[in-house]
Amino acid sequence: MRRVAEQLAIPFTVGGGVRGVADADQLLSAGADKVAVNSAALERPRLVTELARKLGSQAVVVAIDTERGRVKTRAGTTETPRETVEWAKEAEARGAGEILLTSIDADGTREGYDLEITRAVAEAVSIPVIASGGAGTARHVADALRVAQAALLASILHEDPDRLTSLREELRGLGVPLRDAA
Repeated sequence: MRRVAEQLAIPFTVGGGVRGVADADQLLSAGADKVAVNSAALERPRLVTELARKLGSQAVVVAIDTERGRVKTRAGTTETPRETVEWAKEAEARGAGEILLTSIDADGTREGYDLEITRAVAEAVSIPVIASGGAGTARHVADALRVAQAALLASILHEDPDRLTSLREELRGLGVPLRDAA
């Protein structure tokens, strides 16, 4: 984390293995700006409250993996009895500052984000929602940004990192307001 933090001029979030406040403190001390929790929060929802009280809501992201409106855990491999919108509302009530919503149905398809579930979650909470899963074109990203506050870009950039520059221009052409890159 320290080496990454030294190289980046943008805020970054780290997830994976955060089981308690001590884990989160360690990541933030190493330079992360936010921590994301998923499976541990589903197993012990009070974790979200504990993190928010200790670190502030602005540093707590609840990652939700969803498939057909239901929450999954363990990197999307295990079903839970939870409904996506209800879990997002509970996460907000417990102090989450953001929701990272990954549609397993759309993830990796490059056929567009699952705008239906993204819209449902964004309308149900007052905190920022980050759409994840499915970006293939600038139009997909623009569509996601019409219902969510942010959009995660993964495979669309993994194979061609230089695509970010042209993607930014395409998004501007589609009327999406962007900050200037550092």
